[in-house]
Amino acid sequence: MSKKPDWFKGIFPALVTPFTEDDRVDEEAFRALIRHLLPDVNGVVPVGTTGEFVYLTEAEKRLVIDIAVDEVGGRVPVVAGTGCASTRDTVALTRYAQDAGATAALVVAPFYLKPTFNEVYEHFEAVNEVGLPIILYNIPQCAGTHFKWWTAEGMAYLDNVVGIKDSSGDMPFLMALFEKIKGQIGIFCGHDEIVMAALAAGADGAILASANLIPDIWQKIYAAVKAGDLATAQDWQARVQKLVRIVVRKGATQAVKEGLRMMGLDMGNSRHPIMPGGAFEREDREELRIQLENLGKIEIQSSKFKIQIEDFTLRVGEGFSGPPFFELAHIDLLLGVREGPVGRAIARALGEPRPSHGLRVINERPRTLLVPTVTVRTKKQAGHVYDDAASGINLAIEASIEDGSLPQGALDDLVMIANVFVHPAAANRKRIEFNNYKAMRHAIRKAIEGRPTLEELLNEKEAARHPFRYAP
Repeated sequence: MSKKPDWFKGIFPALVTPFTEDDRVDEEAFRALIRHLLPDVNGVVPVGTTGEFVYLTEAEKRLVIDIAVDEVGGRVPVVAGTGCASTRDTVALTRYAQDAGATAALVVAPFYLKPTFNEVYEHFEAVNEVGLPIILYNIPQCAGTHFKWWTAEGMAYLDNVVGIKDSSGDMPFLMALFEKIKGQIGIFCGHDEIVMAALAAGADGAILASANLIPDIWQKIYAAVKAGDLATAQDWQARVQKLVRIVVRKGATQAVKEGLRMMGLDMGNSRHPIMPGGAFEREDREELRIQLENLGKIEIQSSKFKIQIEDFTLRVGEGFSGPPFFELAHIDLLLGVREGPVGRAIARALGEPRPSHGLRVINERPRTLLVPTVTVRTKKQAGHVYDDAASGINLAIEASIEDGSLPQGALDDLVMIANVFVHPAAANRKRIEFNNYKAMRHAIRKAIEGRPTLEELLNEKEAARHPFRYAP
């Protein structure tokens, strides 16, 4: 007999937990986030992984659940994260969520000490006794415990288990769930990179970190799959794939919070040890911003900077991009007016012979001088620098002109010097091109916008790392 509730379907954001500058739960910001999301979601999930539940005190977890239930006001289901490391604490928090008015509890497998499957089963048996509907939560990359289909199937028969959220990204496991328990309980995808595939295979919905940023787009994908329009669903999944890959793989809590800040919703930063510029690296921040621009979530910021040529005597920008390691790109950029110090530096440099360190003008609008960081010793290195890296840089210039970062009317008056690093052991020519494209695009934006600002540097000084070695 099916225990799947009618309400357990669609798109549920795994809500971030906002913090104030003095590290308290920011109730006002949290309510604003929920109000922002409600028109585009089928439910909300506070105190989950994206909500940094492992960094919250028990009192804070209860507070966040209370706020969510109150702000939602019955308009959509509230699935409260109640998973704790111990069975005792999980049961206690689940009881609290039930009394607070939560619709259901999302319960992660007990973590850290890696219990056996029998111990995991008995853990859920104890939580089942509370009586609140339970959604099993499989996220082995964080919990350290991966459900097997036979354990998930066994737990699905507990009276109050009504669903499972699988965040493993393991499609064979998900397919086994469809075979064994589809129709008995709800099956949700929790891995943003495979949502369309999971829905097409039979998932009832998705609980996602990126649904804080793009809930409306996830609704389009969900609706398209339900309507049998897989081509539209595939197209939208492809359009958001880079954004969700950044969120999933590069410090999701900080990534989502910084994305929301770009969109005008300041949720503060993640709690330490997560910090700005750490797991969510700065090159990822620049790419996340570009993706939000491409999806129409924010305006293209650089195009707002109306260039007054007299203000551009000298600007500096820097960009860094990978992977892989040997194809990493690093660009230091000088941007200025043709008659200023950058233009004079180009003229002087081209008039001086530099054996084995040849400079080359690779673009005329704006005039751009490529300066290799590493001495070019072989024909192969020359191809990597003057062909592959240069191609990526010119693509970045084209993209910057197209999005307005480099306005057409100023191209004849501006000049640039790009100090370009290509590793001597580099081999993958297309990655060299791609990475230099990204690094140059970031460098141009930073030069135009005067970034990083002093405030940004001070905010991220503790996370500063040399890219080629660990520097504690």
